[in-house]
Amino acid sequence: MFHYEDGLFLTTARLAVDLRRRQPRCFVSHAHADHMARHELAFASPETAALYRHRLGQRLRVRETPYGQPVELGDTRIMALPAGHCLGSAMLLAEHAGRRLLYTGDFKLGPSLTATPADPPRADVLIMETTFGDPRYRLPPRQAVANELVGLVRSTLDEGRTPVVHAYALGKAQEVTKLLTTAGVPVLQHPEVFAISEVYERLGMSLSTGEATCCRYAGRPLAGHAVVTLPRGMKRFRLAGLGETVSIAVSGWAMDPSTRHRLGVDHALPLSDHADFDQLMRLPEIVQPDVIHCTHGPPGFDERLREAGYDARPLVRESQRRLFG
Repeated sequence: MFHYEDGLFLTTARLAVDLRRRQPRCFVSHAHADHMARHELAFASPETAALYRHRLGQRLRVRETPYGQPVELGDTRIMALPAGHCLGSAMLLAEHAGRRLLYTGDFKLGPSLTATPADPPRADVLIMETTFGDPRYRLPPRQAVANELVGLVRSTLDEGRTPVVHAYALGKAQEVTKLLTTAGVPVLQHPEVFAISEVYERLGMSLSTGEATCCRYAGRPLAGHAVVTLPRGMKRFRLAGLGETVSIAVSGWAMDPSTRHRLGVDHALPLSDHADFDQLMRLPEIVQPDVIHCTHGPPGFDERLREAGYDARPLVRESQRRLFG
């Protein structure tokens, strides 16, 4: 299914990866809208398969590929491995003729309350997403940001106001919810967020912790509850009846001081489900590839990798077309 040419495994059998236009066969790394389409046949982890169908239709054909279980496609073996980005997110390891390619998709190294931690293997070729491939996006320790979020939510509740956390409907919203309920703060979720959280629950990922529950927002705030909703810029998803609020955005982009004003929120905290700059630099140390292709990141990150001694290059459009279909 893959052959080796100019440092790349090329998809001669049309096993595309994370494309937003319909393909005969496509590996879907996770169920964010910018990584999926209604393919004729999708390959995905069981968790991503459930979320993919929830978002795009229950009748979609999916071949489920649990973590660590190889799938034979002609003379190529593929395997899904945890990516640490959100529930079900997966890297793709492809093996052909004794060589291995690792495609990361969106990933994060380190702990998560709602995603299986990434454990990247060694590979000859590494294709990595590099969203935060700029040194200014060195994020603070995750627990420190989580503590800051919990402290801000509690102080807001003590003041008699409603803390409203703006987060992406899939992944970040559930991670934030689990952080808060683990700290004893019950959460009300926007109905669209809660519908996804119900899929999480069916998959065995409970977002309630003891008496700190995760429930659907039913039109009015409840004393002592935080509210988790969608990004503030999506006006049609705003919630009514919250009274006096304090708005909080959670994003790695919060390392940029302008983020709070750009998003129009009271606070912006650098909590991310992507690898930060230091994690991006650490990944090649783990994988030890012969060649690295960088995608979905700022110009120049490949130069930083070359300075560190790696054969790195941007995944240019023509290579993307040949590789991903």
